Amino acid sequence: MEQGNAVEQLYFICHGELEEIGICEDGSEETVSILKPDSSFGEVSILCNVPQPYTVRVCELCRLLRIDKQSFSNILEIYFHDGRKILNNLVESRATDERLKQLETDVTLHIGKHEAELALRVNSAAYYGDLYQLKSLIRAGADPNKKDYDGRTPLHLAASKGYEDITLFLIQEGVELNVLDNFANTPLLEAIKYGHDKVASLLVKEGATLKIDDAGCFLCATVARGDIDYIKRILSNGIDPNSKDFDFRTPLHVAASQGSYIIVKLLVEAGASVLSKDRWGNTPLDEGRMTGNKMLIKLLEETKSAQLSELPEGSQEITDKMHPRKCIVYPFHPWERKENTTFGVVVWIPRTIDELIKVSAELLKLDVHPTSCIVTEDAGKILDVDMIIDGQKLYLISE
Repeated sequence: MEQGNAVEQLYFICHGELEEIGICEDGSEETVSILKPDSSFGEVSILCNVPQPYTVRVCELCRLLRIDKQSFSNILEIYFHDGRKILNNLVESRATDERLKQLETDVTLHIGKHEAELALRVNSAAYYGDLYQLKSLIRAGADPNKKDYDGRTPLHLAASKGYEDITLFLIQEGVELNVLDNFANTPLLEAIKYGHDKVASLLVKEGATLKIDDAGCFLCATVARGDIDYIKRILSNGIDPNSKDFDFRTPLHVAASQGSYIIVKLLVEAGASVLSKDRWGNTPLDEGRMTGNKMLIKLLEETKSAQLSELPEGSQEITDKMHPRKCIVYPFHPWERKENTTFGVVVWIPRTIDELIKVSAELLKLDVHPTSCIVTEDAGKILDVDMIIDGQKLYLISE
């Protein structure tokens, strides 16, 4: 067997003696090692797909066993997990040989490729529900927590496909339950997303939690899509219905602004607060009133009354002081605003509409009449201060 040639057979020495010879740059020869019975040669070239590193010569009459490369590769394909053991043994056997240490990089690189392929096989078995293959790979040393290119573990894949048996097996193997993939998804979220309730229950029972980065934005986006079944599942698995997005809007704000009675009812039943205010001081009730959905408005008003009744006395006054709202009041009819250049006044919104009329009239130096009222830009009469949005333009007129 000549140095630099492609090798197609792996040889095992049963009897006799051979020598490995290295050819130096100047053409001289140097004995690298003596191969005795129970030794082998050709394995480096076959396992690492590199040319034969040394010339092998017979020193005396020998008896050899050989196996061709394709047959050996087929065996490793069947017993894939044994390939890593063979490669490790190869590295260890070469570690004490100075001339052969240069091959360690090639072997280590091949081990890395082997591990990547092993992880792919484990994840593939989990994805396609092949419990037998998965067990054989993991019990042969494969890491059940190994991630793929998207950061997904076998548990992510099994949960997303709804495989109860594989999920249970992986849990018994002690895999991490709350691991995140590259998209910040946990196995539990994958199970919930695809409607696999039994797998989700199994994960929760074993200690999995619905860990979501930026839960407010996530839940608001989910509500905006209107996926009712998905919303039910994530609410039932512990997500906070009062999570807020970057504008301090809750899922109830979004559902109310879309006029979605079913989702609003779902969120309210899950404990969503009607009193929560966004960046602009709007509550879900404010959003609901703008839609004109009477059933929705009635539900939110009833919920508001119920939630206020549960608060200690004086809590609403404290809330109003912490989050005061203001409005702009003009002393003319909204239909005259294009022709009228009179300045308005900015006032803090008081507790009642009568107080707002009185304060505005005093600041605008107007007389208060029994018919005085506050209207919107569309000439809609304001009956309750809760109808007013923070910063809204209003008009003080007499009917």
